[in-house]
Amino acid sequence: MTTATEVQTTQVYQLFIRATPEQIWDAITKPEFTEKYFFGARLDAELRPGGRYVQRTPDGSLLVEAEVVESDPPRKLVHGWRSLYDPELADEDASRVTWEIDEQDGGYSKLTVVHDELEGAMKTAAQVSGGWMMVLSGLKTLLETGQPLVQ
Repeated sequence: MTTATEVQTTQVYQLFIRATPEQIWDAITKPEFTEKYFFGARLDAELRPGGRYVQRTPDGSLLVEAEVVESDPPRKLVHGWRSLYDPELADEDASRVTWEIDEQDGGYSKLTVVHDELEGAMKTAAQVSGGWMMVLSGLKTLLETGQPLVQ
């Protein structure tokens, strides 16, 4: 059994979204979408293996910087994760985020997000564990209603 004080080094989130894989792909890879549900972060990514994956605040400060590992639109995106918004988090090892989009019958898709390789980034693991649910809830709300979850 896991207690509230234990942090998981592999975090898995799954949700169903009434959207096509292409719509979800656009929402996770285009800055005009990410800024509406990812705490204001604008994504700047080269969506190819070895490309840069960068999130910035509205004023341009670095939040996250890493490398794209795999890009298979509109099904799968794998990238590293290094939190740069806090010096303690920036000193930790990079981790990995995998987005998998599976189209379902009936006009919706299943999105699975796995944040793993967190063994060398325990402070990051603790920080993102609550953040991912807010991000993913915001993504779902935006795609299904056209409105951000938080105004």
